[in-house]
Amino acid sequence: MPKYSKRSAIKLAQCDERLQRVFNNVIETFDNTILVGHRNQSDQEEMYETNRSQLQWPKSKHNKLPSLAVDAICYPIDWNDRERITLFAGFVLGTAKQMGIELIWGGDWNGDWKTADNSFDDLVHYQLKE
Repeated sequence: MPKYSKRSAIKLAQCDERLQRVFNNVIETFDNTILVGHRNQSDQEEMYETNRSQLQWPKSKHNKLPSLAVDAICYPIDWNDRERITLFAGFVLGTAKQMGIELIWGGDWNGDWKTADNSFDDLVHYQLKE
């Protein structure tokens, strides 16, 4: 059974307990790594300036503590395998739904189950729907 590395576990521990519950459940079946939990001001500003985030500090769900967002990707990482990343997203969203936790995925911001209408893809991003 897969388990999180020490680094992934530390990043996940920065997140809201609901995200922790979802991803601790996901790792039991689908190997993945946690890329980002909480994001500080300088990291958020860099993400914004390099067009990897559309939100400035402190408007991202990553900027809260505990973080209301997490960036996670299936492992081993292959940034070019969009299909596998999307499959992983479906698994995460389905797992969360089964647990009674609603998430928004950065590959379908409006949650309409259509990815073609997404204007800004952040395929590793998951945030609590609030």
